[in-house]
Amino acid sequence: MPTTEARTEPVAFDSEFVSNLYDKYGQIRSATPVQRMITPHGLPVWTITRYDDAKAALTDPRLAKDFRRSREVIVSKTGGSGRPFNTDDLSEQMLNLDPPDHTRLRKLVVKAFTARRIEALRPRMEEITAALLDRVDAAGEVDLLDALAFPLPIQVISELLGVDESRRDDFRHWTNTLLDASDDESRAKAGTEMAAYLVELLAAKRQRPGDDLLTALIEVSEDEDRLSETELISMVFLLLVAGHETTVNLIGNGVLALLRNPEQWAALVADPGLVTGAVEEALRFDGPVMHGTFRHTTEAVTIGDVEIPAGEIVWVGLASANHDPQKFPEPEKFDISRDSHGHLSFGHGIHFCLGAQLARMEAQIALRQLAERFPGLRAGGDLDDVEWRFSTLIHGLQRLPVRLQ
Repeated sequence: MPTTEARTEPVAFDSEFVSNLYDKYGQIRSATPVQRMITPHGLPVWTITRYDDAKAALTDPRLAKDFRRSREVIVSKTGGSGRPFNTDDLSEQMLNLDPPDHTRLRKLVVKAFTARRIEALRPRMEEITAALLDRVDAAGEVDLLDALAFPLPIQVISELLGVDESRRDDFRHWTNTLLDASDDESRAKAGTEMAAYLVELLAAKRQRPGDDLLTALIEVSEDEDRLSETELISMVFLLLVAGHETTVNLIGNGVLALLRNPEQWAALVADPGLVTGAVEEALRFDGPVMHGTFRHTTEAVTIGDVEIPAGEIVWVGLASANHDPQKFPEPEKFDISRDSHGHLSFGHGIHFCLGAQLARMEAQIALRQLAERFPGLRAGGDLDDVEWRFSTLIHGLQRLPVRLQ
């Protein structure tokens, strides 16, 4: 018989948990398919920990995404805190909606965000990566996040959307504030500033259209079935945040895993053709997103032998699922020759990441050029002392010092 109680007491999702993410989730996953947790903002959530359950949950319509109802649930439990931002100007996008609203928005955006448009960026990605590595070629030690992992994806997505280069550091600050476990006042300020800039950006693009994705999105919105102004702002926010945050941390976490496993780095140096498998294994082993974004139960849902009541917030534990030994034998072993097919780092179902092709391409180019240019790459400090950002969504490093030669 299902029970409404998970087998263990609620667990605090705090900085200590993030620093020991896979050990913590390994202990929980072996004990229960669902774990009750408390976020830094005091929000109780139910976290799904096992692969098969997580994959099924990502397509379960009873685990709804509608942000307005999720907000009502959160307010009822916390008084209002708990979301990374709390403004409709940034919320009304595909990731926060269910069909038919999600279906309509995704259909419109896919018209502009085409595979051909992304593939056409490959030569420019190669050029940007080479230029970034040229800048540090003579350096003894650099922070790889500042030198490559951040500037590559933010430059690519900014050029894709047509964002002014002078505002890219602002985007880094805004998104870090919104996605990290910052205080409510800082998150609200960052959300307001970012929304205001996106309003200005859209107005400028209407005055001076260009050969970029943002202009294409505006043109799509002029059809009979159009994106509203709020939908456009929210969509550009999603593309900017997802378009660089995911790749920043995919590159950073992937290089960290390679440095911690020097035989894997040596294999990649010897055969750069292994880069596709290296990126997929990096996504599985230490992906950039720990949990699917907020879902709420529209009715009681049974996962394994645990019943989650209606009106509860649910996290789908992507990081935990990707380390489930029932799916991936020896999950704590980083092996770039492994078949990592089926990992959930980009989600599953109708909310599968629209930018997966973009992130994969950027990471493959970055790792391949690093292996070709700096085969002697090694850590710039103790790899056991790395510091992780404190976020409930993003799993990424604060810094990654490396020695290039």
